[in-house]
Order: sequence, then C-alpha cells, then structure tokens
Amino acid sequence: MGWDALSLVDDAADERPLIERRAVLRGDFYEMQARTVIERVPQAAGIAQRWAVSPYRGCAHACRGCGARAGHRRLGLDAGRDFDTRIVVRPNVVERLRVELARWEGEELAVGVSGDCYQAAEETYRLMPGVVGALAGSGVPFTVYTKSALVLRDAGLLARAGARVAVSIAFVDERIRRVVEPGAPTAQARLELVSALVEAGVDCRVLMAPVLPLLSDAADQLGATVRRIAAAGARVVEPVVLRLPVGTRAWYLEWLEQAHPRLVERYEELYDRAGLPAAGYEGRITGQIAALCRVYGMECGAPVAVRGEPEAAQLALV
Repeated sequence: MGWDALSLVDDAADERPLIERRAVLRGDFYEMQARTVIERVPQAAGIAQRWAVSPYRGCAHACRGCGARAGHRRLGLDAGRDFDTRIVVRPNVVERLRVELARWEGEELAVGVSGDCYQAAEETYRLMPGVVGALAGSGVPFTVYTKSALVLRDAGLLARAGARVAVSIAFVDERIRRVVEPGAPTAQARLELVSALVEAGVDCRVLMAPVLPLLSDAADQLGATVRRIAAAGARVVEPVVLRLPVGTRAWYLEWLEQAHPRLVERYEELYDRAGLPAAGYEGRITGQIAALCRVYGMECGAPVAVRGEPEAAQLALV
C-alpha cells in the first residue's frame, strides 16, 4: 500500500487502526507521512493511466460511485461516511514525489485518483503547486483529475507544464447530482470551469464519468450532456461507465436500495464480482457517446501520453 507499507495492525499488543496510530489530526484533516506516493491504479478504475499520485485520500465531494473508497478501509476507516468526511493528507507528498520521479521510467501519471486533488483541503495545504512543479521538472506526462474550480489557481502552472486536466462531468441533470454527488460543484459550474481552463490555455478534456446505469444513461440524457460539454469548448470526451469495486459497491447499493429499490436486482445482474459492468452494456453506452462526440466535432476516448522535456533549472540572477 502506497500510503504506508505497514499492515493495519503491527502486532498483537497494539490493535488500534493504522489511522489512529500513524496520523496527526489537524482540524478536520488527518496528516499521514507517506512512504511512497506513486501507486498503482486499480484496473477497475477505468482511466487510461496505470499509476497515480494523490495528495489526499478521501473526498468531500461525497460522490456515491467513487471507486477510490476502498482505500479508506486499509486505513481502518469505513468506505462510506468516513471517506466523505475524514480526509487524509500527505504533507510530504512533494518531497517523496521528487525522490521517486528521479528513478521513474517516464510512464504517464494520474493526479488525484484517491481523492480530488483540488478539494477544500487543498485550500489549506497548497500541495498541488509543488506536485505540478515536480512533475514538470521531470518531464513525466500527467493528467490531473478534478471537479473543483480551485484548479484555476494553478492554471498558469499547468499550462506551462503541458499538463492535461480532466474535469469530471457525468451528466447535467441537477436532480441526479444532488443525490449522488452531494458535495460536488454543479454540472453548470464544471462546464464553466472547462471553458475557463480552455481560455487559459490548459489542455482540458472531460471525463464523462461515471455514467450511471438506468439512471443517467438514457439517449436524451447522454445527448444533452455531450451537447453541453461541446458548447463549453472541450475537444475530447473520455466516457467511463460506473464501476462498483469492493468498498464502493456496498455504499452505492445501500443508497440504491433506499432510492430505487426496483433497480437493485438489475444492478446485481449487470455487474460482475470485480465490480465491472457487462461488456455488452458498456460497449453500447460508450459507442453512443462516441457517436454523439462525432456529431459535435469532438474526439472520444483515452489520450496518448507524450513525454515532455524536463524543465531546465532556473539560473539565479547575480
């Protein structure tokens, strides 16, 4: 585990959860020193990158279908409410990232997979300028995943670094957003964020994820979402159908049982044990989105990473 190489229980004499023994509580956040920061992305995540760095674990956006929830269980926290409210911070992320990049072979990295890297905690800790600087200095290609307008604070840094920014907009129905993404900005706010990033010269794409089976996958819903993404100025859409890995599955289905009990059985038929949707269903949905993208003149699918040139060290003026 990238957040701490030790198991949750070191020995029989101390069976407190790792979070209680290794973290320091600072206000609303738990600070935990990371031993490694470049971590493997679970295959079930559905994104293009195989490796990621995340300054924060847990996310105040509280998205029901977030596939990163299982990480909290490995810290002795629950994958539901704790993930939404007990945010774990890696204050040494920049220091460790520089060390690991020195021996990294150059494969593209995702930033912000375990929790939005521009959520409210970033206002307090300001870790991302250092993360972006370290990545830019190494020449390693990277994509930042976020829903937050705080990313605009670093738009200049991201543009100069040649970073990609993927803004998550799965649907534009505000009624759905309020119940499955209660802490996240509205779809309209994220569409405006896309426009602002494009205007600032940032390579911005939209991660149309997660498409929710039987809730946000109707043809008119997909059409409205793609049309508004195109109007915002995005040139690329990367669709991902909802994943339900361990940790996410129970939390999501608990809500579904309460809100849409008639859909539970259909979800259980649709998803396999690994939390992946049936290939036929996923292919149909992504195919529909790809066709819509062609109508609106956008590309559809994952990007091809291109390694950049490391930034030259700035000479001191004497």
